[in-house]
Order: sequence, then structure tokens, then C-alpha cells
Amino acid sequence: MNKLLKLFIRTARADEINTVTQPTGTQLDGGTAIKLDNHVRTVYSKEIEFKAMPIMRFVQFAKVKTELGTQPGLTIQMMTYNNLKKGGALTEGVRMSPQSLSSTMKSITVGERGNAVAVSELALKASFTDIMADATTLLSRDVALTLDTELRDTALSGANVIYGRKADEAKIDSRADITKDNVLTVATIKDAVEILATNNTPKFQGAYYICFVHPHQSRVLRDDPAWVEASKYGAPDQLFTGEIGRIDDVRFIETTLMCNGAVGKDDPAYKAELLLDPDGTADSGDEVPVYQAVLFGEDYYAYAVGLPVELRDNGVTDFGREHGLAWYAIWGTGLLHPERGVVIETA
Repeated sequence: MNKLLKLFIRTARADEINTVTQPTGTQLDGGTAIKLDNHVRTVYSKEIEFKAMPIMRFVQFAKVKTELGTQPGLTIQMMTYNNLKKGGALTEGVRMSPQSLSSTMKSITVGERGNAVAVSELALKASFTDIMADATTLLSRDVALTLDTELRDTALSGANVIYGRKADEAKIDSRADITKDNVLTVATIKDAVEILATNNTPKFQGAYYICFVHPHQSRVLRDDPAWVEASKYGAPDQLFTGEIGRIDDVRFIETTLMCNGAVGKDDPAYKAELLLDPDGTADSGDEVPVYQAVLFGEDYYAYAVGLPVELRDNGVTDFGREHGLAWYAIWGTGLLHPERGVVIETA
């Protein structure tokens, strides 16, 4: 028998050698073949893969106001000047009549936000990865999801609502009239742009409106000849996070966070009222999932910060047996100009 194998057998513990067998046709230098099952272990990598989730989209278009020290329950005020009455021709010798400046205060109430995790001392000592580092990453992702869903809900609370239609079809007046054919089309986008333009809604960078859509909605738009992929822009525009393309002066941001009735009840995008059931019989096959999109201009919604996000350590509790970690912040969201946005509901 090979000398190295003999040495290995002498030094191995008895409980590490599960069986000693001599399979047919298998020999080691005329000796027995040794099966070491306990030495074949599952290998764990220290590289951690996290579940996929939407990346922050809405905060990049928010009007941000920071007033440090604002306590939960208080409001952060944002002042908006009203337009002057139109001027005109002057008459020689006649004094101008000065106008008074007028303004409107927009109030956003801020409140506490946060989430926490706890791990045992045993888990920290025995884990093959850095659990606290992993927890920090998960908490950071939770901040992004919490803030973006809150801004999404704010954006979807605007004053104007329209419904999907084809160019050769009449407009519909309510969500109950949506059928599976009422998908998001260029005609619907133009209907929304008409409302914003009529309301004198300013564009971002003076050139574009923004539209948030679900991938299900953007799939239909991508087939339209008017669609321009973001990778094919003729001008060197700086792309927004999540931007996928544009139609005329509307740039589209895609996210799975857009509310709909097709996802599971545990999904942050789920809204029960967005699953239409014409005959009232659940799971009969005639249900119509409704998807919400929102198209808006500049200064549509705001993000007011009383305390930026902090990562806080709860120290060691339960006599050293447990460690806690949390994120904490004070913020609020609200609409600044409800007329500057249009909610679009489609199949």
C-alpha cells in the first residue's frame, strides 16, 4: 500500500472513517478502498448574494427640503410664490400701481421611520460570514424600498387620472370600464401630456416630462414606432436611474414598484382594488389586473427631511447574548403641485 495512504489512515480519527469496503474491481495497491463520507463537506462561499429588488427611482425627481432638528409630528414649510397679474402698456405721466407679492405655503408633516434587526452572540461567533455587515446591507436596501414606495404613493395621489385607450377609441371615464385591451399606448401618453401642458406644468431641465411605468406597460410601448430606446438617443443626455427610453418630450422610468393587481399580496406593489373582477367570482379567469403609471413635471412632489438616515447600534442586550442594529430617520413626503401630475391606469 502507498506510504502516504498508510500514514493518512493511521492519523485519521476512527469516527471520520465511515466504512471500509472493497468494491469490485477497485483496489489500492492490492489493499482495501476506504470511503470517507464525512470528509466530503458542503462548501460555503463567503460571497453573499442578495435577492433582487427595485433600485431607488422616485427620489431623484423629488423636491428635497432639509430642516435638521424638526421633530416628528411637526411640519416643514415650503413657500411658493404666486404669479403677478399681467403687466401692460404705460401712459406718460401716470404712475405705475405696484402689486403686492403673494405666496402659498406648502406644509409637509414629518414622522419617524425605521427598521431593525437582531442577531444572537452565538450567530456572530459561529457564522462563516460577517453577519453585521450583511445586516447593514439589508437595512440599507430596506431604506431604499421604504422611501421609494412612500414617494410612489405620494406621486400616485395626484388630482388628474386618465385611463388607457387606443388612438381610434374614445376615452373611458372610470377604472371599472378598463378591459384587457386598454393597455398603455402613445395616444394615452399624449392625453396626459395635453393635461400637463394645459396646466402650464414646467418640464424637467426645461425639456422633458417624466413617466414612471411598470415593465408590463412599457412592453407595449416598445413596439410603437414612436419609441426611442435610451441607448439610441441622438443627444448626449444624462440618463436618469432606470430610464429606458422616450416618446417625444416624455422620458420613461421603469420600475416594478408601480402599483398593480397582478402581483402577490406580499409584494410592495400590490393593491387589491386594482384587480377588477367583472362577475364577482374570484379566479374565474375574467379578472383584469390594472397597472398604474404616473406622468409629471417639475416640482410635483417633495421629500422633506428632519433627520437624515442614521444607522444605530443597540449595543449588547440580554447580558451579552444579543446584538441589535437599526436604521432611523425623520422624513415626510407630499405633493407640492397636484395639478402637475397625471395618474394613468391601464390593463
